[in-house]
Amino acid sequence: MDNKKFKFQAISKFQDDVKSALEFKTEHFIKFGEYNDFPNQLISMYNNSSINNTCVNAVVEAIVGEGLTTENEEILDKANRENESWNDIYKKVSKDFKLFGGFAMEVIWSKDRKKIAEIYHIDFSYLRAKEKNYRGRIPGYYISDEWNEKYRFGVTQGIKDLPYLPVYNPETNAEETNQIYVFQPYRPGMRYYPLPDYVGGLRVIETDIEVDNFHVNNLKNGLAPSLAITTFTNADDDERSTIEQMLRLQYSGTGNAGNLVYMDVDSPENAPIITPIPQNGADGYYTTINDMVIQKILTSHRITSPMMLGIKTEGQLGGRTELLDAYLLFLNTVIRPFQQSILDVFDELLTVNYGDITIGVKQLKLFNDGSEESEVITGTDADSGEDTSLEVGIEAADRAAEAETQDILPI
Repeated sequence: MDNKKFKFQAISKFQDDVKSALEFKTEHFIKFGEYNDFPNQLISMYNNSSINNTCVNAVVEAIVGEGLTTENEEILDKANRENESWNDIYKKVSKDFKLFGGFAMEVIWSKDRKKIAEIYHIDFSYLRAKEKNYRGRIPGYYISDEWNEKYRFGVTQGIKDLPYLPVYNPETNAEETNQIYVFQPYRPGMRYYPLPDYVGGLRVIETDIEVDNFHVNNLKNGLAPSLAITTFTNADDDERSTIEQMLRLQYSGTGNAGNLVYMDVDSPENAPIITPIPQNGADGYYTTINDMVIQKILTSHRITSPMMLGIKTEGQLGGRTELLDAYLLFLNTVIRPFQQSILDVFDELLTVNYGDITIGVKQLKLFNDGSEESEVITGTDADSGEDTSLEVGIEAADRAAEAETQDILPI
């Protein structure tokens, strides 16, 4: 055998293209991810994985609860000239905090610099940090929604034209009217940006997306390849392309499932050979790993019971007691830390205008005996699970308002 006729070559395996969430220094700012698009990757996973989307939404809705409250709720009515309330800002930063691991707000000082005139939410995916100064502090952030397009490879041409805000500091507000308050909890190995609490599940979230793609593409292509069709027309390239297009139009896609295959040839010798291709069982494999994917995504979000999201798992009895126990555990160990962090920031900002003030979140709790309780969670007491001072103040304010209303109403 003439071995010159044969050439053997190793076929390279598919390499996972999960983007790194590391920080990369450029001349003017710090890239977030190798291609400066890690926040966009998180958004894509949120939009394209149904399980991840449901988990994020469930956590955010629990963080928001029944809304913010304080003894004088009028101060919560307006946060800026766009007629956004503090509850509107709270909902947005809650979504960012869960999705990205941090949140940001623009702080605009009054002309006399004694009070905060306005507060605006800033999409956390728009931020890129400037390099830290010699004190190890981030001086400010560039803001843009085009990092993925214009600054993917760290090219900094035009960077000076982007909006830039120095970090929040009341002591420097005389020369800095607009500042940015960025909250990002400590994360080992990360110097400039936070990571979401579910970061350990990003690979399995991507698996969930690819499993869906597998099934969608199989259905769109008629679960192909299920047949091999060999013709004897000695067709040229254009004729073969025409035959292929005709077959696809007639028989591919879910709408053509069950159709008859009809072919007309001039003689039996020219009849095409149709050979069934047995399935390799891959569809069953992906079905099998589906349960594993769901469980791991739930675990990454620290959701102990899938029943809380309406997901029924095989062999699970799903009693009311189990569901309520999981719900209370979820509130105490997952939701309250989120609420506490956000409320601490809101307390700090509102104290500038109104002195010593405490903001709380109204939270509805359900119990095994069928009872329910609406409690107020505050930044200082959310970790212990007990808060009475603000509740007492709110109840007193409600009673006073009710009494005043009764005095006004005619007998």
